[in-house]
Amino acid sequence: MKAIRKRWVEERLKAVMGVMPAVVLTGARQTGKSTLARSLPFGDGRGYHSLDRMEVLELALTSPAELLRRLPVTLDEVQRAPSLLAAVKLRVDEEREKADLPGGILLTGSANLALMAGVSESLAGRAGYVSLPPFCPGEWLGDPSLLQAMDLLFAKDFDPRDWPTGQSDWDGWAVRGGYPGVLEMDSAEARDIWFEGYVATYLERDLRQMSNIAHLPDFQRLMKLAASRCGRLVNQSDFGREIHLPVATTHRYLNLLEAGCQIARLPNYRTSASSSAAKAHKLFWTDCGLGAWLAGTAMPSERPDAGFWLEQLVFQNLQVWAACGPRRSISYWRDGAREVDFVIAQGDQLVAIEVKSATSLSGSDFNGLRAFQSAFTKRGRQPPQGILLSPATMPLSFGEHLYSLPLHPFAPPQK
Repeated sequence: MKAIRKRWVEERLKAVMGVMPAVVLTGARQTGKSTLARSLPFGDGRGYHSLDRMEVLELALTSPAELLRRLPVTLDEVQRAPSLLAAVKLRVDEEREKADLPGGILLTGSANLALMAGVSESLAGRAGYVSLPPFCPGEWLGDPSLLQAMDLLFAKDFDPRDWPTGQSDWDGWAVRGGYPGVLEMDSAEARDIWFEGYVATYLERDLRQMSNIAHLPDFQRLMKLAASRCGRLVNQSDFGREIHLPVATTHRYLNLLEAGCQIARLPNYRTSASSSAAKAHKLFWTDCGLGAWLAGTAMPSERPDAGFWLEQLVFQNLQVWAACGPRRSISYWRDGAREVDFVIAQGDQLVAIEVKSATSLSGSDFNGLRAFQSAFTKRGRQPPQGILLSPATMPLSFGEHLYSLPLHPFAPPQK
């Protein structure tokens, strides 16, 4: 029997379940939601029902209250019956009239319920939401140095000498991604077979549960195009022209990929309410391995667009960090020609991150970070920490609040 690997989001899930009467755990299929939901010690007698079982799905569609009759209960893959959420809302309200039962209902789903068309019942004020992204490298290896390193970045007295150093293997992690089924495989051939089956299942089952797609080949072409554009701004008109789809169809397909937890679109961080910030979003895959497979790349560092693929791997790590704590977010910043790859927030604290795939750096590589910081210093505020991540092996200071740091905790050597 395989050992269950510790998920970093576990403590966050426990905390939310200790407060909210209903909790929604979402993530792409095969990230390990069911394993996590069934492994946590939430007390004896907790019921478990998976809507992947036909008899449970039928009950959810015809008599949803029956599944919620006894609490606490976990309902798995609830996106298969969105109408079930109306019954959840009523059951939560009933329990509140008697005695609040935190964590009484745990829902898991392979779709972002808030983005799914047809989900009309709101669980606002009744449910807490937790996302489970694919593994990041440190999480899979059981090495918490990434989380510790992220805490360092937000420290007022940050000392680059405390940053974890060592070699990195970003090529290897970029093509493996973070699905447990892939990470357990040693050969590229086996991973190809797994990804091929995953995409086929997503297209033929999961996608059709969310929307009626008449031309699956068109949708698959969009997936491949989106994979080749990771780390770039989303231009739906350009997407549509390249694969001969109407803009409205392109828009709907991208929304479905996002609702299915396959892609994430980062907003532009606005440094002021009056700034002429671009409204475009930046596109990333929630699993870098799937994105690399769809784009047909086996060695991202040798591509002309290597920097974008390194950004994709960094995002793989950042989304896990963001899921582990409250009031955490990821965005990017662009104002005219000036840009920063990531702006991460923890409460009202910010850290700006630039990613470079080259090992040799120069002062001009920090121009975007300096521009971002200047937007704060002009208003008399403390400039955010500016970090440049690269495969270099030693941390360096490039001025006040500007540092070059090794990629090591984001892509440690594989064991």
